[in-house]
Formats: sequence, structure tokens, C-alpha cells
Amino acid sequence: MNELAGRILTPEGWVTGRLRHDARIQHLEADAGAPAQRYILPGFIDLHVHGAAGVDIMQGGSAAVTVARAHARHGTTAMLGTTMTAHEPEILRALRGLAPAIAERAPDGARLLGVHLEGPFLSHKRLGAQPPLVLQATLAKVQQFHALAPIKVLTLAPEIEGHLALIPLLAAMDIRVQLGHSAGSYEDGVAALRAGAAGFTHLFNGMTALNHYEPGIVGAALAHAEYAELIPDLQHVHPGAMRVALRAIPKLFCITDATAATGMPDGEYALGPQRVYKCLGCVRLAGGSLAGSALTMDQALRNLVELGLDLDDASRRLSQFPADYLGLADRGRLRPGAWADLVVLDEALQLQQVFVEGQAIPLTPLSFSARNPAT
Repeated sequence: MNELAGRILTPEGWVTGRLRHDARIQHLEADAGAPAQRYILPGFIDLHVHGAAGVDIMQGGSAAVTVARAHARHGTTAMLGTTMTAHEPEILRALRGLAPAIAERAPDGARLLGVHLEGPFLSHKRLGAQPPLVLQATLAKVQQFHALAPIKVLTLAPEIEGHLALIPLLAAMDIRVQLGHSAGSYEDGVAALRAGAAGFTHLFNGMTALNHYEPGIVGAALAHAEYAELIPDLQHVHPGAMRVALRAIPKLFCITDATAATGMPDGEYALGPQRVYKCLGCVRLAGGSLAGSALTMDQALRNLVELGLDLDDASRRLSQFPADYLGLADRGRLRPGAWADLVVLDEALQLQQVFVEGQAIPLTPLSFSARNPAT
């Protein structure tokens, strides 16, 4: 049994005290003598991760294990492996590579909860960093992918023919449908929400913008959404727009959209079938447009606090809200019976310890050999 002491963020608020755990949290008690300058928060849950440590989920093989280990070192205790639009054999390869990593958590790695299928059911008009290999979604195609690895979140453009009718069928499969990479109208977004869509993929990015005459997909999200993703790297979205979304969407949660460049020096990396370039903290295509990020969840927390959020509010948007979105009552919160997914931070919000399902995670960077999985 392990014991941690400090200011503990519980669902009811802060408690200065002690927490005992094995794989799950066993006991939590107040203790005024615990160090108040040490914060104990729920582990971060990232529902949109493409890569890290020089490898990309789309490589298949053991890439997902490397990615899970790299993000765990930054406080991510659970995550979704996220695909790109690609030729179908490449998507199948990625899903086959994800399946064993989802079935059994790798030592020192975050728990892979399933798949976020970001491509290929997108609009060719709003590809962003996605390659032009889009497909029209069908139930049979989704079922084929889902049989290889469990899809928890699926991004689609609601205006594409057949997609609106598909949404309730996917929701019945317990797949959260997110609207994104869409050239659709406000009306398309509202219709998709009424059909059972659950959220929005990287809000503001890859979708029609808000205009007072044509509110677009962004307008549908701000007016009607309970949940939406946001990339808080202070590059993808202006802080003012972030504040608008934080006021408008009750359970806005944050993701990294991290690529293979995460945790790596400036240089050239893979993003699905494309090459991207990391420079000065940004990840871009050769043409200069943003292409995912090099963000980690611990930095996301610090960015939100810098933006003006209280630490407890920032934490909920990185842990409790994504857990709630997936219907996970035993993750994203610190209470007896929940998984012991924990991050310990100092007063400067720098990571001191990370625990995934009770296992202490080493915070040292991955070795070079770990960055080159078999493909």
C-alpha cells in the first residue's frame, strides 16, 4: 500500500490530507499536517493523441506502446490512440497495432482506452493537416474498423451525404460521434447534435467559423454543445477565443493532438502518411499550416492556469470531463474505489510523481531504442 500526502483534489473540493492506494484508491483522510505546497490531482485523460517520442500511431506495430509510455511521463494516465485519414490498409495496420496495447496496458505506460478514429470520414474542404484520402462513412465500414480495435470516439463531417443518418447508429454502438473537419453549416451542426452527436473535434480548428450571419459549426458548438475538445497550446486557438468557449460550453475538455514530434527536438517527423516539421514549439506541414502539436498534458494544465483558470477547474478539464464524456466513473477523480491514476505537482505545477493504476511511472525521457518500435 502506497501513501501520498498533500493538497488532494477530490470531487467535493480540496482536502489537505493523505491518500492510500494500491491499484485503486483505498482511503482518503484529512490531515492538517500534510504538506499544503504539494498538489495531488487526478491523472490526465487525453482523448486525441497521434504520437510522441518520434513515432506515430499510424505506424502500427508497437508504436502505440511507445506513445503511451511517452505521454505517461507527462501525467497522462489514460488516452485514446488517434488515427489519421489514410489509405485503408494503413488504417487497418494502425488499428491492428492498437488492439494489443488496448487489451493489456504496457508497463510504465498510460492506459489505452480505445481508438479515436479521426479520419477518414471528413470533408475534403476542411482537411487541415489530414491528407486528401477521405471516404464516405458507412455502418459496415465502421463495424469493420471497430472489430479490429474498439472505437470510442469518431470524427465525421455531418454535411456529407449519409453521415447524419449514421450518427444514431454509431451512438447505439457506444461510439461518441464528434463533428470536425467539416465545411458544414450551423444547421448541419444542430441537426447532428439532435441526431446524437456528442461533441466537437479540436474546436475552432478544421471547421466553419462563427460569423454573425452564418454561425457555422463553431456557432453550433458554442450555442448547443455540452462537450467539445480544445487544444490549449496557445497556438491553435487565441486565448480570447478559448475564454469564449470556456464560458459557452459547460464541459469543454482539453486534448493535446500530439504528434510524433512531442518530446523530441526540432526536426522532421511523420504524421500518418505525411511529413511534418517541428520548429520553436510548433508542428507544421511544409506549407506552414499547423499540423497537430507537440503539447503534453502537464503543459496544458500550466497553460490553462496561466489563462486564469483556478487549478481545480483546469484539472477537471484534463481529467474528470473527458472521463465523464466516455462514461468512466472510476477515472478522472480521486475517491475510494477509483483507479489510482494520480499526478503529484509542486507549487510551480511541475510534475513530481505519476501513478497509472497504482504503478509509479519513471519521469526520465524514453531511451533512443524505445523510440524506434517495430512496424
